[in-house]
Amino acid sequence: MNMYTERPRQRSYGIVITGGSRGLGYALAREFLFHGDRVLITGRDGENLDLALESLKTEIKGCEIYGLCRNVNDTEDLGLFRSFVVTRLGQVDRWINNAGTAGLRKAPLWEIDEQDILETCTTNLFGSLLMSRLAIEIMSRQPSEDVPLYHIFNMGFSPSGARFSRSNVPHKASKLGVAAVSRFLRKELQEQGFKAIGVHELSPGLVKTGLLLRDTEADTRDFLECVAESPEKVAAKLVLKIRGAHSAGGRIRYRSLAGMGLHILTQFGLKKLVRPLRENLPFGKRQNSKLKSHNRTLHF
Repeated sequence: MNMYTERPRQRSYGIVITGGSRGLGYALAREFLFHGDRVLITGRDGENLDLALESLKTEIKGCEIYGLCRNVNDTEDLGLFRSFVVTRLGQVDRWINNAGTAGLRKAPLWEIDEQDILETCTTNLFGSLLMSRLAIEIMSRQPSEDVPLYHIFNMGFSPSGARFSRSNVPHKASKLGVAAVSRFLRKELQEQGFKAIGVHELSPGLVKTGLLLRDTEADTRDFLECVAESPEKVAAKLVLKIRGAHSAGGRIRYRSLAGMGLHILTQFGLKKLVRPLRENLPFGKRQNSKLKSHNRTLHF
């Protein structure tokens, strides 16, 4: 028997997930449907989007799932997009800006094509800004109170996350910008008296997707395969936190920083962990070796 037919339905939320046709976005949509929510996903590849919708409808009988083929940085027909969302969902309670890209190449900035840089920055940063604005337009017209009823979730990088990320400069810079969007937008909403809308930073941690494992060396791939979690496992935990959000904002993590460190140590082992972590330190191997030598000279 399908497990999705056996759990009791709770209050139904209207959910929008950009980039929901595969990976974590798809897993989030699946989990929200499992809770009986009404879900609308977007994707820029029409074929992948159709396959995702068909798969979800087949697995979760009677679910309310909608899809729209759309690039998040597209400024055309925003009014039609807004109407589509409101018509299908009625009320939007949670809006998750999941769509993003790390670019076509993991390479130094001077080796990346101009169009690749532009696509990465516009999808991640401009896309999050544009979709957040649209979410606010919709949510501000819904029944309001002086407490957060509706919530927007962005996926940016913390400084530590950017530091240890293996992605290229445009990806890290734009993701740091997305995190800033969440902070500044939350403050701006409060200053303008929009108390019914909360803005949050969503941190899923290391998730096993093609994007994470792309262009990785053997040792690093072994490390990521061992410590990263499946999209389904991450989504199951995050959806509970997203549905239960009630504050004006903050960071919602799949796992705390301390918990993440413990997980890595227990899953990968301390000795095996040393090499992958050193490769990601900003000093690099050669500089790190020099620093150790220098420290010995000074008897640190």
